[in-house]
Amino acid sequence: MNKPTKRIEQKSQPKRDIKSDYRDENNQHKLDITKEIIDTIKGLKGGLKDYPIRDLVKHAQKFGPELKRQRLETNQIRKFLDAINQLKAKLIGNDFSAIETEVVLLKPKLAYAAARQDAVKALNGVMAEAIDKVHSKDDFERLVQLMESIIAYHKAEGGK
Repeated sequence: MNKPTKRIEQKSQPKRDIKSDYRDENNQHKLDITKEIIDTIKGLKGGLKDYPIRDLVKHAQKFGPELKRQRLETNQIRKFLDAINQLKAKLIGNDFSAIETEVVLLKPKLAYAAARQDAVKALNGVMAEAIDKVHSKDDFERLVQLMESIIAYHKAEGGK
């Protein structure tokens, strides 16, 4: 006669949600680079012009691809980009005071885009902090360089 075999019960471990882990890692990376840029900008003694260009490019090189991973599309921030370019054109031959109010009003434009689309939130955080440091023509030029660098690396990564 066959002996009944003892069945050993193993405690099953809860299944890991790999997608959730992936999202957490991506969000952590996004938070790390976003925080690094914001902390650098906050730590500037003067205006945004004091953001070392090599650091700016290094940060944009990390941040642009991260925005692509977050599915940021250029059309989601087109109004913001257009506004910056219009201000850039308006600044030619004028004093910074001619565009200062409009520079500050870029913050609500980007906040609106971020409220409509999660992918814009990280960019909103960085650019809002940068806009707070714009007090002169040189600061504005560095803001333009920051935005252009981020978009360039975003596109280089295959962003639309």
